[in-house]
Amino acid sequence: MEIDLLIRNGRVVDGTGNPWFQADVAVRGDRIVAVAPPGRIEPRNAREVVDASGCVVSPGFIDIQSHSIYPLMRDGRSLSKIAQGVTTEIMGEGWTPAPFGGRISEPIPSAYFARRLPEWEERARQWRRFRDWLEAMLERGVSPNIGSFLAGGTLREYVKGYDMSPASPDEITAMRRLVAEAMEDGAFGVAYALIYPPDAYASTDEIVEICREVARWGGLYITHIRSEGERLFEALEEAIQIGQQAGIPVEIYHLKASGRRNWWKFPSVLERIERARRDGIDVTADVYPYTAAGTGLASVLPPWVAAGGRFYENLRDPAMREPIRREVTNPSGDWEALGTEAGPEGIMPVGLHHPSLLRFVGKRLSEIAAERGQDWIDAAIDLLSIEGRNIFTIYFVMDETNVRAALRQPWIKVATDAGGLDPAWARAEGPVHPRAYGTYPRVLARFVRELRDLTLEEAIRKMTSAVADRLGIRDRGQVRPGFFADLVVFDPESVADRATFEDPHQLATGIRSVWVNGVCVLRDGIHTGAMPGRIVSGPARA
Repeated sequence: MEIDLLIRNGRVVDGTGNPWFQADVAVRGDRIVAVAPPGRIEPRNAREVVDASGCVVSPGFIDIQSHSIYPLMRDGRSLSKIAQGVTTEIMGEGWTPAPFGGRISEPIPSAYFARRLPEWEERARQWRRFRDWLEAMLERGVSPNIGSFLAGGTLREYVKGYDMSPASPDEITAMRRLVAEAMEDGAFGVAYALIYPPDAYASTDEIVEICREVARWGGLYITHIRSEGERLFEALEEAIQIGQQAGIPVEIYHLKASGRRNWWKFPSVLERIERARRDGIDVTADVYPYTAAGTGLASVLPPWVAAGGRFYENLRDPAMREPIRREVTNPSGDWEALGTEAGPEGIMPVGLHHPSLLRFVGKRLSEIAAERGQDWIDAAIDLLSIEGRNIFTIYFVMDETNVRAALRQPWIKVATDAGGLDPAWARAEGPVHPRAYGTYPRVLARFVRELRDLTLEEAIRKMTSAVADRLGIRDRGQVRPGFFADLVVFDPESVADRATFEDPHQLATGIRSVWVNGVCVLRDGIHTGAMPGRIVSGPARA
């Protein structure tokens, strides 16, 4: 048979968790057409032949928690993700650019576009339906496949702005209508990030009502739970309750116990999820393989600071400073006090851009406060006020023993919680979390090759078919005839992450070649510039 690509002599790890086997893989067009014993397919029948001797051939990795919305608008190649072997990026935690209701506030992209991506600003204002922004990115060109959940914060902001009050029946009806439209447009479900406003303003009952609509379309509830620290047990119970009451599967983003004084809770968290699953409740989770988290510096402050969309105005109001300090010093317990969990010595603001603050990049908040002669809470407020936007921050809050225990669970998947970057332009914007560059190679190098916590086959399953199955994507995530040709060839002995917290802008090594929909996007470790990515859709549109 005539084929476009023949990958020969590789060790195939097919994504199912089955043991590896020697095989040749044939591709015609955008699909895998054969997986055959070595030598069965004549090389002369192929337009291109790739020798994968000594290498693993696997499905492309599917990132269920990508933050590549802005990066893909800037650079559709998604270099740091492709160089890890990622062929599909699923977005939606925190916010989505559409539907856009016309308000200008922090989660909506217009203010950001005006500052940093002005060519997208007017275009973004036209994105009235959920799918509009995905199609706009596809039109511009992207290397990976792209898909998304509908962000619960965007949904609430569309209907209520930053009003903290409970949603009225009419507002719930309006939100359910928008959910239905998004599901028709291909959303995989709804994603809530419950430590951030306006998501944090949504009650359990409100989320249940939204999830009932998502369930009607066969979707998934995926959540950054309301607490990963002091109220971790309560937050987990809320997620399970939402799944039960709404009749919907639940996926937990980046499962962790945050803060040294909460590390002891993690074995109980794993057992609670196991017990829920034994009871027939469909709860699973994902993790990234690092002991530090990354999010905005604003997360050290209570969510009510952002009420009414007046976050920065409130920070600059002298009358607000003392109530903020009181709440951060003695948290009420109804919000995730990341500052208390990490302590100022465990907080490293890295996303500083204001000229007067550049000298603080990479220093701990305790050091910054000492240099400024301030209490750390006042220093955090002032940094945010001066910067005029949230500041990406590293929080050293996790225990590697817990990370290793999580990775061993059969219901855990691997995700980056990061966007795809190119060091050529990203380095100038300051440090980032190394997970943007190293997540998948780090699992393969540290947790498979070095620590032997996982077999290679199980690690690949957690990156591929486990994610595809969870999302209802039935034709990706395996090396199988009839499936889309999203493929990775890598050296299992040299694959490794190079990105560190001190020097994060370093591409991974050992990923040799990557194909998306049968098109080579990485050849011998070099991006080809190809943009063959497509939209992947949830069950209502698939």
